[in-house]
Amino acid sequence: MLRFLGHYLEMVVAMFVGMFALGPVWSLALPGLHDRPDAHAMVMATNMAIGMALWMWFRKHAWAHIIEMCAAMYVPFVVLLVPYWLDLISGDTMMTAGHILMFPAMLVPMLRHRHRDPH
Repeated sequence: MLRFLGHYLEMVVAMFVGMFALGPVWSLALPGLHDRPDAHAMVMATNMAIGMALWMWFRKHAWAHIIEMCAAMYVPFVVLLVPYWLDLISGDTMMTAGHILMFPAMLVPMLRHRHRDPH
């Protein structure tokens, strides 16, 4: 269990590294990005997915598991985009809920592959 929690924390750190390392690049390239919560959410999910994918690749995970974990970064936002576009929730609500839902979304593939983890 402790090993699993350590691996989970590695994934969270990799997400944050990707988000904070790549965020400024997007801000320079697309200065108005923060004005569009839907686009901003997808960019942040991409940044987190890149950080996580690089770390998982470095740790020699299977590509299928890497893809599943990256999908977990997008799924919460994709689900929340519809109510956002229908003006049922605000951009702030979408961003907050999307980030919170990423954590349990990551657990699904991690639990599925917990016995195949190379580390």
